[in-house]
Amino acid sequence: MAEQSTQSIEVDASPERVMAVIADFPAYPEWAKQVRETEVLAEDAGGKPKQVRLTLDAGPIKDVYTLEYDWAADGLSVTWHLVKGQMQKAQDGRYQLEPIGGGKTLVTYSLSVELVLPMIGMLRRKAEKMVMDTALKELKRRVESQG
Repeated sequence: MAEQSTQSIEVDASPERVMAVIADFPAYPEWAKQVRETEVLAEDAGGKPKQVRLTLDAGPIKDVYTLEYDWAADGLSVTWHLVKGQMQKAQDGRYQLEPIGGGKTLVTYSLSVELVLPMIGMLRRKAEKMVMDTALKELKRRVESQG
């Protein structure tokens, strides 16, 4: 597996509220700038999204891909991996939520992406960090605006 990038952000909300926003894929185009469309293709036994097709438009990088999600029973983490993509040949990710008191949650996002076209490791990590930084800031804004 490719090397992972990891970033964290503090969100002024409970883990339950943060996870509710993460799991609400139909709303992603409203707040996640680069996500144009989402479609939940399958749900797990608990009704959570299991497979989701996403249409991404991040300027020079456009992709339609399907991710498969695994939701932790304790509600504090979700992991995913790429099932099918056009520009990507692999993607593994994870959100880990940690309650830190005062009604706040530390959200840690780990991501590893392998593109079909080879990319120098340093550039790939820089792109991953940019994607993660944007995703965490947008997630924080969305969760806190719903409070």
